[in-house]
Amino acid sequence: MSQWGHIEGVQVKPLVRHPDDRGFFQEILRDDDHLLRQFGQASLSMSYPGVIKAFHYHERQDDLWFFPVGSAQVVLYDGRKNSPTGGMTHVLYPGEDNPQLIVIPVGVVHGYRVLGNKPAMIVYFTTESYNPHDPDEKRLAWNDATIGFDWTTHYR
Repeated sequence: MSQWGHIEGVQVKPLVRHPDDRGFFQEILRDDDHLLRQFGQASLSMSYPGVIKAFHYHERQDDLWFFPVGSAQVVLYDGRKNSPTGGMTHVLYPGEDNPQLIVIPVGVVHGYRVLGNKPAMIVYFTTESYNPHDPDEKRLAWNDATIGFDWTTHYR
C-alpha cells in the first residue's frame, strides 16, 4: 500500500485572482515562475462529470496542469525508482474554486477524476510537443494494483 505525502519534484502554485465589478483577472504561468524546464506545447481538454482519466506517466516530459473550469481530484503516484518519495501518493483538489498549477515531473504517474455535476476543463503545458510516431505516454490502468487508489467518494 502506498504512503500519502508530498512527492519529490511536484510543485503546486496557488493562483491569485484580482476581482473587480467587471469579473476577474488571473495570471496562470509566467516565465519567471521557473516551473517548466522548457516549453513544448499547450493543450486543452474537457471531461464530463464522473470521468476518470488515469493513469499515465512520461519518460521525457514534465506536465503542468491547470483546471480553470469545474473541479477535479488529481492523483499523483511517485513511480520513480531512485526517488526519496518513491511509492508515495499525493492527492490534490484543483478547480475553479481552488485555482492552482500542478507541476508533474518525469516518472510521476498521474490521473484525475472530474468531481461535481458539471464538466471540467484542463489546460496543460508540457516540456515537449506530442509526437504521434514516438508518444511519451506510458499507460497504467485506472485501478492499477501497485498504486491501489480508491476512486470512490466517501461520505462522512
